[in-house]
Amino acid sequence: MPTIDIEQTRNQARALLDSRIESVTNLVKTRQRITELREQLADAEREDKRAYVRATKDGWSPEELKKLGLESGAAARRRKPATARTPDEGSPSSPDGVTGAE
Repeated sequence: MPTIDIEQTRNQARALLDSRIESVTNLVKTRQRITELREQLADAEREDKRAYVRATKDGWSPEELKKLGLESGAAARRRKPATARTPDEGSPSSPDGVTGAE
């Protein structure tokens, strides 16, 4: 039976652990970036709301702003998920109202 070198085994084990630690470190960095971007988005949405209110206080009507493609941010966000859905996501029934449970 060949002899086992303790130092060599430790080094191999460390190399394996280092690789695993690196991947989890990258995962943590990515999650931190997502959190930062979500915070930036929330800040931008608050600023958008303030700017929209300011525009209406300066005399722009919601209808005028809408014609310019500048709807209220809340209205624009509410509509986006509905347009992104596919027919399959809408309901379990087919377009003619028949469900697959029959």
